[in-house]
Amino acid sequence: MLWLNEPARWSQDGTALTVTADPKTDFWRTTGYGYVHDNGHVYGERLANDFTLSVRVRGAYAAQYDHAGVMVRVDEQRWLKTGIEFFNGRMRFSTVHTAEFSSWAVGELPDGLAELGLRVTRRGDAVEVHYAADQGELELGALVYLPPGAEVLAGPMCAAPEGPGFEVTFTDLVIQPGLATE
Repeated sequence: MLWLNEPARWSQDGTALTVTADPKTDFWRTTGYGYVHDNGHVYGERLANDFTLSVRVRGAYAAQYDHAGVMVRVDEQRWLKTGIEFFNGRMRFSTVHTAEFSSWAVGELPDGLAELGLRVTRRGDAVEVHYAADQGELELGALVYLPPGAEVLAGPMCAAPEGPGFEVTFTDLVIQPGLATE
C-alpha cells in the first residue's frame, strides 16, 4: 500500500485505517467550478487488471463537501471516487467520474447512517460501484468507464475541500486481484 498525497495525521491499527483529511484537499477537474484540485488523500495498491475492492467507511463529516470512500485512479485526468459526501447539511452517496472533466452524481442515504459499505469491481473497461447503508444489502450505485488494462491506484480516499479537516476510519479493507465470487 502506498500514499498519494499522504495526510499529516493517519494511523493503522490492525484492520482499521484512521485518517484525518487535511483542510483544502480535494479531487476535482474543471466542471462547474473552473478549478483543478488533485491533492486529496488515497492509500492504495497499484493494479493493472480486474479486481474487487471492498471497505467500510465511518467519518465525522461536518463541513460542506467533506468526503471519504474509494478511489480508482489511472492518472490525474482519469479516475473515479465514490463514497459519502457531506452536502447541504447531510451525508449523501456520491460518485465522481473524471475523464478529463469531472462529472458528479449524488444520491440519498438514510438519516442516522453510521457507516457505508462499498464494493468496487473492475471488469475490463467497466468499474461497478456497489454500496450498502450500515449493514443493508449492496445496491448498484454506478457503472463507469476506465481504460481496460491501464494500471490504477485503488484504495481508500478522503478529502476536506472547504472545512478544517475531519477524521474518517476505514475498516474491513480487502483488495482482491481478479474477480470476486458473489
